Amino acid sequence: MSSAAECVPRRWLAAGRASRSLVLVVVFVALLLDNMLLTVVVPIVPTFLYTTEYEGVNTSVAPVQTEPAPPALRAPPFSSMFSYFDNTTVTVSGSTSTRELVNGTESSPTSQPPTTSPPQLSGCPEGEEFLAEENVRVGLLFASKALVQLVVNPSVGLLTNRIGYHIPMFIGFLIMFLSTTMFAFSGTYTWLFIARALQGIGSSFSSVAGLGMLASVYTEDTERGNAMGIALGGLALGVLIGAPFGSLMYEFVGKSSPFLVLAFLALLDGALQLCILQPSKICPESTKGTPVFTLLRDPYILIAAGALCFSNMGVAMLEPTLPIWMMQTMCSPKWQLGMAFLPASISYLIGTNLFGILANKMGRWLCSLIGMALVGISLLCVPLAKNIYGLIGPNGGLGFAIGMVDSSMMPIMGYLVDLRHTSVYGNVYAIADVAFCVGFAIGPSTGGAVVRAVGFPWLLTIIGVINMAYAPLCWYLRNPPGREEKIAILSQECPLQTKGYSTQTTRRHSPLADHSDAEAENAE
Repeated sequence: MSSAAECVPRRWLAAGRASRSLVLVVVFVALLLDNMLLTVVVPIVPTFLYTTEYEGVNTSVAPVQTEPAPPALRAPPFSSMFSYFDNTTVTVSGSTSTRELVNGTESSPTSQPPTTSPPQLSGCPEGEEFLAEENVRVGLLFASKALVQLVVNPSVGLLTNRIGYHIPMFIGFLIMFLSTTMFAFSGTYTWLFIARALQGIGSSFSSVAGLGMLASVYTEDTERGNAMGIALGGLALGVLIGAPFGSLMYEFVGKSSPFLVLAFLALLDGALQLCILQPSKICPESTKGTPVFTLLRDPYILIAAGALCFSNMGVAMLEPTLPIWMMQTMCSPKWQLGMAFLPASISYLIGTNLFGILANKMGRWLCSLIGMALVGISLLCVPLAKNIYGLIGPNGGLGFAIGMVDSSMMPIMGYLVDLRHTSVYGNVYAIADVAFCVGFAIGPSTGGAVVRAVGFPWLLTIIGVINMAYAPLCWYLRNPPGREEKIAILSQECPLQTKGYSTQTTRRHSPLADHSDAEAENAE
C-alpha cells in the first residue's frame, strides 16, 4: 500500500516533466517575476532618492539658520519676519492669536496673508535642479540592468547550446532571488545600482533559456506562436502588477515590503523549477547551433530585432522620465507615479494574448508594422496630458501596440532560424533579448540627458518619429526567402514549419509541402 502511494508522486512528476504545458507554466512564472522586479522599482526609486538625498540634506541644514526664540514667545519655524524699516516683527504663520509688541508697534497675523506660501503646499516637490539631475541618475540606474544583460546574453546563448536550458534557467532564479533581497535592504544609490545590475544577469539566464526552451518544445509554428503569446503574457502581467504594486506598497507599507513579497514568490518559482525541469540534468543540443555572428549578418533577423528594440525603447524612456515629469507638472502623489503605467500594462497583456493568435492569421509582418506606427502615435500624445487621467489613452495605446510587436516578432525569430539556419534556438533568442536590452539600455540612459537638454515633449517626439519611420521595414518580413536545402529538410520533417506570414495561402499549399504529406501517408 505504501509503495503504491509513493509511486503516485513519482508518476505525477514524470508526467509533469513530459508535459509541454507545465514547461510553459515555468517560463510564464519566471518572466512574470522578472518583469515585476523590473517595474516595481519605477515608482519607488525616484521618490526614495528624493526623500533620502534632497529632503534629508535640507532638513539637516535648516535648524542651524536662526537662534531659537524664548519659550514664552516661541512660534512655529519661519513664523515671523523682522523689519528694519519700522522695527516691527510681522507674523506670517502660526497661531492666529499671536501678537507681538516691538518698540510699541503692534503686529497681527493679517498683515501678511498665508496665501503667499511657496508652491510646495500644493504637493509639488522643491528642488528643480535636483530633479533635473535625478533624471540622469535614475535613468542610468534603470539602464544598468539592460547594459549588463546585453553583455551576458551571448554567453548564455552559447551555454544553453552546450548544457541545455534547465540549468541556466535555475541559475537565473538564484540570481534573481539575490537581487530582490538586495533591493529590499539597500538604502543608498550605489547599492540600488548594484542590485539592478545583478538583476540583469539573472534576467539574461531566465529569458534566453526560457524562450529557447519553448521554441524547442513547441516545434510547430502555430503552436509556437500561441505559446510565445502566453509566455509574453507573463511578461505583460509582471509589468502590469509591478509599478502599481510597488507604488501602493511603498506609500502605505514601506520600501522593503514589495521586494520581500517578490523574494517569497521567487522561492516558490525555484521549487517549481526543481520539480519540473530537473536543473541538475545536462541536456546539450544534438546539433551545433548557428553562431551568433552568423545570425547577426542575417538582414531579416536584424529587421526583427530592430522592431523589438525601437518599439520597447519608447516605454523604456518613459520609465525614468514620466514619474519625474508628473512630479514637476502635475504635482502627483507617490501612488499615482506607478498607477500611470497601469493602462499600458493592461493593454500590453491584452495585446500579447490577442495577437499571439491573430497575428498568424493577419500576417505577423503586418501586425508588427501597424504596431510600430501606433507606438509612434501614442508617444506623441503623452506630453499632451494635463493630469493622470489624460495619460490613460496614450499609455493604453502604447502598451497595446508593443504587445502587437512583441507577440509577432518573437515567433518570427524562431521561424527565421528554422527557415534559414540550424533549428537551435538559444542564440537567436539571445539576440532577441539583446534587442530588448539595447532598447532598455539606450532609452533610460539617454532619456534623462535628452530631457534635461530639450525637454520631455521633444524626447517622446524623437522616439515616436523613429518608430514610425522604422515601421515600413517590417514589410520585408512578409515572405522571407529560405535556403533551398533548409526548406527541403523542413518540408520532410515538419511541413507546417515552412508557411509564410502573409495573408496569402499559396505558400501553405506548395507542391513541396503536398509531396511531404504524401510521403507521410505512405509511411503510415
